[in-house]
Amino acid sequence: MATETNNTDEESQTQTQPLLESHQHRQSLRGSLTNIYQYTFMKWVLCFLIGLTVGLIGFADNLAVENLAGVKFVITSNMMLEDRYLMAFLVFAVSNFVLTLFAAVITAFFATEAAGSGIPEVKAYLNGVDAPGIFSIRTLFVKIIGSIAAVSASLQVGKAGPLVHTGACIAALLGQGGSKKYGLTWRWLRFFKNDRDRRDLITCGSAAGIASAFRAPIGGLLFSLEEMASWWRSALVWRAFFTTAIVALVLRALIDVCLSGKCGLFGTGGLIMFDVTSEDSAYHLSDVPYVLVLGVIGGILGSLYNFLLEKVLRVYNLINERGAAYKIILACSISIFTSCLLFGLPWLATCLPCPQDSSEPCPSIGRSGNFKKFQCRPGYYNDLASLIFNTNDDAIRNLFSANTDSESQYSSVLIFFATCFCLSILSYGIVAPAGLFVPVIVTGASYGRFVGMLLGSNSNLNHGLFAVLGAASFLGGTMRMTVSLCVILLELTNNLLLLPLIMVVLLISKTVADAFNGNVYDLIMKLKGFPYLKGHAEPYMRQLTVADVVTGPLQVFHGIEKVSNIVYVLKTTRHHGFPIIDEPPLSESPVLYGLILRAHLITLLKRRAFLPTPMLTGTDAFKHFTAWDFAKKGWGNPDEIDDVDLTEEQMEMFLDLHPFTNASPYTVVESMSLAKALILFREVGLRHLLVIPKVSGRTPVAGILTRHDFMPEHILGLYPLMVRSKWKRLRVQLPRLLKLF
Repeated sequence: MATETNNTDEESQTQTQPLLESHQHRQSLRGSLTNIYQYTFMKWVLCFLIGLTVGLIGFADNLAVENLAGVKFVITSNMMLEDRYLMAFLVFAVSNFVLTLFAAVITAFFATEAAGSGIPEVKAYLNGVDAPGIFSIRTLFVKIIGSIAAVSASLQVGKAGPLVHTGACIAALLGQGGSKKYGLTWRWLRFFKNDRDRRDLITCGSAAGIASAFRAPIGGLLFSLEEMASWWRSALVWRAFFTTAIVALVLRALIDVCLSGKCGLFGTGGLIMFDVTSEDSAYHLSDVPYVLVLGVIGGILGSLYNFLLEKVLRVYNLINERGAAYKIILACSISIFTSCLLFGLPWLATCLPCPQDSSEPCPSIGRSGNFKKFQCRPGYYNDLASLIFNTNDDAIRNLFSANTDSESQYSSVLIFFATCFCLSILSYGIVAPAGLFVPVIVTGASYGRFVGMLLGSNSNLNHGLFAVLGAASFLGGTMRMTVSLCVILLELTNNLLLLPLIMVVLLISKTVADAFNGNVYDLIMKLKGFPYLKGHAEPYMRQLTVADVVTGPLQVFHGIEKVSNIVYVLKTTRHHGFPIIDEPPLSESPVLYGLILRAHLITLLKRRAFLPTPMLTGTDAFKHFTAWDFAKKGWGNPDEIDDVDLTEEQMEMFLDLHPFTNASPYTVVESMSLAKALILFREVGLRHLLVIPKVSGRTPVAGILTRHDFMPEHILGLYPLMVRSKWKRLRVQLPRLLKLF
């Protein structure tokens, strides 16, 4: 074993690994047409199963939420009709408390990885960060059940994010090759026991999740492309499109069943499209300035939302670090506060007389509708209660509805906007599955409708269209997506005539918000500590070379290495990749042979593929191993060096590492700019990037670049003056730019 300098110790065991390219792996797969046909067939079968399963779960999720929340609202409304207001509040608050407590307990004690929306975790994985436990069976079950309970508890959370995580979990579990522990192995699934294929399946699963949440198959496909996936291939488009198409077909078939009245209280909300209008939407060029104002204000509000959410999550992290009891107490406290706020605020609203030309009963008795009676006398309704005492889906429907311009008061819509804005921030960080998509849509829709009410007769747009554009502006300001959000909203509203206005408002809101901070999912990933690599290099990276950031010491192995040396290095370091060096007499001079992973070394040690003397094994090594012995493990704990128990005699033996080494690792010369190396590292999806010296005669490898070396925190920690120089340049260039205007 040799020891050099200039290497970085990987920060954690959370990074994915590329396809194995050793001689042994190529030998195992060479010349098998059957394997190719099986692999192609199974890709499409798995995509079909992902779409089918996610569609069924999405439908069951909506069915459960609509009926659970519906029963709660019906009982509360019936007590309000009997003037039993205190009992109505107790039923409302206690049911919310019990549902929140249930969601918090199962999340805190069974799968803490299921807390939150799950989109940041899936996005980080598709970027190359494999956080432990995020795709386990426990996480999947807790995500589904906990999301139903949290949304039904009237918390200002959504089910779209959890459905994305659910789709990713299903894809990961289907494609991981089975489990020997539970006897679920199947030989055909072995082709997917690598990160590239599993990453493709998880991309399809995330697309299916959005398609299931909003019944938006094209929007789901574009969402996975624009927001989730860091690596995208044209072949993946077909499979993701096929997956979302299956979701759409499943939902359409099940919704048709529900329309016949066989799904309880479900049927008018949830997955049914929010039909904004069934008529042509009229707008003119004079309406564009109002749309621009919506976009600017939405961008400012979105960036403010992200700023406040980040601050609240930091406080919640301090509380949650103290243990499960504190997590549960925090969640229950938010539930009690939410129940008091939602039940108390409608008392501030003035009762309005029922419109004479209403197309639905007024006041509406039961779960949904635009005219909730609440405490009002017969013939009157409470417009604020009509928004609050509904599921989020029904609230969106009420806000998006056309020909309802006179049904709400200014104060009610403004109070509802402020309530949704604050509660969605306070509710997200609790220990329960909670999405951001639907709360942001509700908040933006209420803001847009309020702007529409202020403009009154000055615009050709009705209040429902303003609500749609407000939702678009707030989504663009928080999530910073354009194409996918535009298509999702069009599929939600079933109105292509809104396309130009939604495009404009999304572009404006995203541009304005980008001037203040990053998108909400990037901020959450940063808080969670995920080393996410962005698609662009920072300006200061162009001033540095790769040799400036690699740190040491570097641990390398010889092509034929003593077992005791391997065990010692694995126990004393946390490195996950080791260069293999050949020296005389195996080569005329020291030369880099390749790279071997820690997991593969542990596999060799466990299988005891030892040699009594240091000699080459050649093709004899292939008789004792297959490529699948070195494939990526499924769920469960990874193999550790401490699990390997060797005798003193075995420690003195040798291992020939040549057949199991990746003989064609990616390498860069030490003088390459850090910005250029980052693009290579991210676009190819690497875990290790070897740095070789520019001058011959030195050591054959100068260091290893890992994800940690590209993190701004690491680089600016080494070169803090880089930040100061950036601001110096800005102060010099700013007066010159101002002179141009």
